[in-house]
Amino acid sequence: MLVFISVFLGCGGGGGSASGPPPPAPTVAITGTSATAATGPVTLTFTFSQPMSAFPVGAVVVTNGTAAASTTLVDLTHYTLVVTPPTNSTGTMLITVSAGAFTDAAGVANTAAASASQSYNTVQSSTWVLTWSDEFTGANGSLPDGTKWTYDLGGNGWGNNELESYTSRALNAQVQNGNLVIAALQESYRGPDGILCNYTSARLKTQGRFSQTYGRFEARIKIPFGQGMWPAFWMLGESFPSTPWPTCGEIDIMENIGSQPATLVGSIHGPAFIGSNLSTSIVLPSGNLSDDFHVYAMEWEPGQIKMYLDTTLYATYTPANLPGGATWVFNQPFFLILNVAVGGAGSWPGAPDGTTVFPQTMLVDYVRVYQYQP
Repeated sequence: MLVFISVFLGCGGGGGSASGPPPPAPTVAITGTSATAATGPVTLTFTFSQPMSAFPVGAVVVTNGTAAASTTLVDLTHYTLVVTPPTNSTGTMLITVSAGAFTDAAGVANTAAASASQSYNTVQSSTWVLTWSDEFTGANGSLPDGTKWTYDLGGNGWGNNELESYTSRALNAQVQNGNLVIAALQESYRGPDGILCNYTSARLKTQGRFSQTYGRFEARIKIPFGQGMWPAFWMLGESFPSTPWPTCGEIDIMENIGSQPATLVGSIHGPAFIGSNLSTSIVLPSGNLSDDFHVYAMEWEPGQIKMYLDTTLYATYTPANLPGGATWVFNQPFFLILNVAVGGAGSWPGAPDGTTVFPQTMLVDYVRVYQYQP
């Protein structure tokens, strides 16, 4: 009997089958990356082959990026971690979990590494930031906003043999249906300067209210038409009139004369350069500028001025374009001007004739000014 028991115990104690094979080592898979370059933080998911009582953030190595302070438990086999690429940069983040970096709930360490990669592009795009605007949203019949605009007044010809007297009357400048309406009228009018004119109009300016050095200056305008009409959206140096024209500088974003209804002219003028030598024209492929609204814009940066009709760049001016010995004066604040002139004999547009219909109106949907933010 004792022998039998000894044999039985011997059979029971032989081999390792009672405890079974060692448990498998845990594995992890990393998901949440994308083929598209990341522009900001990315949330990664770590999926484990068996339950994890914890997954420390220290188990994860992030190259070319930073990890959040801790992982987040979703369930015992899933954790998430937010990783963030460097700012204003491009490259690829590498996320790695090395062998032996973590243990499962049973205390068994991982023996296989896991990794994932995520490209990124966090370079900040340059933008135009709005610094000033007038959307002309006042009541119908109201005057332009006096905190933004003031007037040039009178009928002295304005150095161009113009025939109109500029006024501050609502008849010549008012808000209607979300537009500024500048009206050129044929009438006998004697202004405060005592000069009798046969036409009236308005010339609005931001002088003393707003000026800016560099940026994008744009207006959406439907211009008038007809022989003798001369609408303009332009700028003068803030130092005018203490600094006389043209030394103060002039930027003509939009000029048109009625005899050339499809042609836009953009120009710059300064000391020793006035006239056509720094003027550029663009002609619509069909129709006239007065048929509809167009966006007239100028982008100005140190040493460069660009002119646009809608989205078309049609002129670029730099100091290299100036005649010898001329000074680039476009490095100071400029203010805005909107007006409709009526040309006279010897002026660029010439005088109205029997084909010219009055009143003529220029509709301005908005004026907007932006500053470049790199």
